Amino acid sequence: MAAVVLQGSLHLSKQQLGASAAVVNIIHHASYSSEVRPIKKPALSQMRKGAGGRSSFNGVVATVFGATGFIGRYVCNELGKHGTQLILPYRGDNYEVGPLKLVGDLGQVLFHPFDLRDEESIRKAVKYSNVVINLIGRDWETKNFKFEDVNVHGARRLARISKEMGVEKFIHLSALNVTPKPVPKMLWNGSGVLRSKYYGEIAVREEFPDAVVLRPALTYGMEDRWLMQHCAMFRPNGKTFPLYKKGFGITKMPIYVNDVAAAIYEVIKNPDTAGRTYQLIGPHRYVLHDLMVWIMNEQRKGADENFRVTDLRFDPLQITKILLAEMLPGHPIHNLHREIMELEATTDVVDYSLPTVVDLGIKPSPMEENITWLLRPFKHRPYISPEVGDFDKVIPPKPVI
Repeated sequence: MAAVVLQGSLHLSKQQLGASAAVVNIIHHASYSSEVRPIKKPALSQMRKGAGGRSSFNGVVATVFGATGFIGRYVCNELGKHGTQLILPYRGDNYEVGPLKLVGDLGQVLFHPFDLRDEESIRKAVKYSNVVINLIGRDWETKNFKFEDVNVHGARRLARISKEMGVEKFIHLSALNVTPKPVPKMLWNGSGVLRSKYYGEIAVREEFPDAVVLRPALTYGMEDRWLMQHCAMFRPNGKTFPLYKKGFGITKMPIYVNDVAAAIYEVIKNPDTAGRTYQLIGPHRYVLHDLMVWIMNEQRKGADENFRVTDLRFDPLQITKILLAEMLPGHPIHNLHREIMELEATTDVVDYSLPTVVDLGIKPSPMEENITWLLRPFKHRPYISPEVGDFDKVIPPKPVI
């Protein structure tokens, strides 16, 4: 009898153990599943929303292509601090997008590998998003990607797939001065960037008619590829700074990168922006020569009486440096190549029939408020205090009216 009780007890214990193991197994899979589990009620009105901040949810799920670029990092930070859930596609090394985890709280920022030519990976990246932002651009060509591959065909592919997947708003970053026939300056056929960006806008509008197109002017900020490039030792020639026509007759309207990011957030919030084109320009227009002298003075290099701006067209040393930088593997050293020289020599043309960043409710930040602290790491002889009087006070150039 005791044996029968013992056997029954053992059998019952095995059943209980099996049930416990099954429960543990279910809990294990529920807690650590790597599979996507769609919400039963995906309507945004059914989801909890906070009052704002990186730990809240504002109802926007945005896929940002080109998040690891200069403008992309600021856009992700701007969206993240307002409670936007972000899906950040990336190619190459996943460690490059790692720092972007910090733009939102745990679970707010997701990453997905993709390739611009792989439509299936793009579909997965935009599947759960109601906003898609295309910040991908190319300003130099490689053997794998030409201007048309990225700025035209890639933009068309993203817009078409976004439309097919039911995305509500598509935002495309273009460029100021886009034109089908750019005026040649340093290149025989003119700027390939401006030409391809022009046809990229047409491609996006064909696939996604309600897409919002943004045309930023020369964008500056920390770690940019314009202001920081001009401070690098490879760009000047000793005490001379070569510019096309010495920078005379060329005017620029630089815009701060934070204003570009804020403009994108305002476009997402405002439903009346659908199908419109916005020009993101700074508040002031400067002559390129005066702008460059100002930058050199902020670095305390302009205090040298021998410093001068020269004409790039008649500087064989600088032209040789540009050609050598293009032939080296990887991207051009210090972003020095003929296409950049072509863009730099192009005057900013504003079509005032189109809305600008001011129409989005944003007051653009003047360059005078930012350039001093941006160039602080590049100051010549930084140990000398300006109060001593060894350096003259830097006076910004007068804007062109």
